[in-house]
Amino acid sequence: MKRRHLLAGALALPWLGGCAAARRVHGWEARLSGDTLALLGEVHDNAEHHRERAAVLGRAVDAGWRPAIVMEQFDIDRQEHIDRSRRERPHDAGHLIAQAAAPRSGWTWAHYRPLIDLALRHELPLLAGNLPRAQAMRLVRERPDAVLGAARAEALGLHRALDADWQAAQEREIDEGHCGMLPRSAWSGMVRAQAARDAVMAQVLQQHAARGAVLLAGNGHVRRDIGVPRWLAPAAAARRWSVGFLERGHDGPAAGEFDAVVVTAAAVRPDPCEALRGRRPASAP
Repeated sequence: MKRRHLLAGALALPWLGGCAAARRVHGWEARLSGDTLALLGEVHDNAEHHRERAAVLGRAVDAGWRPAIVMEQFDIDRQEHIDRSRRERPHDAGHLIAQAAAPRSGWTWAHYRPLIDLALRHELPLLAGNLPRAQAMRLVRERPDAVLGAARAEALGLHRALDADWQAAQEREIDEGHCGMLPRSAWSGMVRAQAARDAVMAQVLQQHAARGAVLLAGNGHVRRDIGVPRWLAPAAAARRWSVGFLERGHDGPAAGEFDAVVVTAAAVRPDPCEALRGRRPASAP
């Protein structure tokens, strides 16, 4: 089966679009304390990955860790809705999701509710980490300063071009993630949007770094070679711990692209390449 697109569930061009696990304790869990910045990946539709992460974080919080929780699943323009929902119903994860989820977000919220419950139950900061979809889509076609403004683009580090190896690696991921059906002319724009999303997640993560923080995001975002870690300042990067949650027997990011990995059974799903072929117009390049 082809690997899932790095932006699956969040951005695509218009024509593209556990109980046993919960008992496993990983050697790297001791790092989840103090001012660690933990980047925990996922394959979005793999329920086992979500159960594993909830169990890991639950143990860390039970042991006394009180990190901020940053979620790819909430767009940063929804932060006020997160905060308001917590004032209205402080321990109601369902209410928070209903108020703060972006319209037609595409996320399976049942996967994320235990993690949101954990944050609410222990009164942890819960932070939106994703660039709004409309801005990400514009970045496929326009420069960061045109979409975000020159000052914001510079603050995020988006005024500088990616180095050649980084750009090439991201383009390979974009191409493979779209099953080789995305025209080469679209690669650079898709990389620009991906880079902006990673830079925004890094910024939110660092704003709460003093107490420790967790980023919950897709594996492509937590990769230390091309993802959010590349956007962290040196002091924050030194405290980073990136964990890929991978599927046994499936193509995708390699174990060496993370500080640690958790491997589970693959989710049962249709071939995503077949789905893309069915959505692509016959006249598309």
